[in-house]
Amino acid sequence: MITQLINQHVNQNKKLFALLVDPDHHTDDSLLSIVKLAVKSEVDLILVGGSILLSSIDHSIDLIKKNTSIPVILFPGNLLQINNKADGIMLLSLISGRNPDLLIGNHVIAASALKNSSLEILPTGYILIDGGKASSVEYMSNTRPIPSDKTDIAISTAIAGEMIGLKYIYLEAGSGALKKPNSRLIEGVKKNISIPIIVGGGLNNPDDIKEAINAGADIIVVGTAVEENPSILPDLVHACKI
Repeated sequence: MITQLINQHVNQNKKLFALLVDPDHHTDDSLLSIVKLAVKSEVDLILVGGSILLSSIDHSIDLIKKNTSIPVILFPGNLLQINNKADGIMLLSLISGRNPDLLIGNHVIAASALKNSSLEILPTGYILIDGGKASSVEYMSNTRPIPSDKTDIAISTAIAGEMIGLKYIYLEAGSGALKKPNSRLIEGVKKNISIPIIVGGGLNNPDDIKEAINAGADIIVVGTAVEENPSILPDLVHACKI
């Protein structure tokens, strides 16, 4: 179980590295190549999803699962990205925004399908942090990110997410962010909640990852940096686990 894997790591103060794969940004050959590199680099989780997803998520998950036993988790940008071939789904509630569809509306629509699926559900409070430029998430969700210097708002949002029963908090600066979630903000959230913290967006090198880990991140997510330079993946994973 994915939840068990995460809990084991968190209880032992070990960190997990998640590779975010957007099928729209890959050919079959490039996806196969990155999956093989993920196995060699000892990536812990593979997230699959994107803001639009013109490519076949079904085909991409098939290709991934035929070439690795790394758990595959849906990171859905919309309801069309729900797919029973994955191992689990990050059920995202955009708690930093005020769009009712992304707080509960889409969850209601998908509830029966998810309940009847074999997917492991990972209820996640998604907190969008200003990454220095307008992100796809910001545009598609029609919500504003929390300013990166408003640590108190991020902390209160994360506390609220835990109190209403969410199991994970995801601090996200957006794909290709110019600025990563800052360490003061991560540290503040970590000190005020007891559930695992996921951090992604703008993490482009080992130093960025070490900084996020030292501030309290339990799971690191990287997508764009590896898409642009796959060879950096082993160093990023190593930085997460030392």
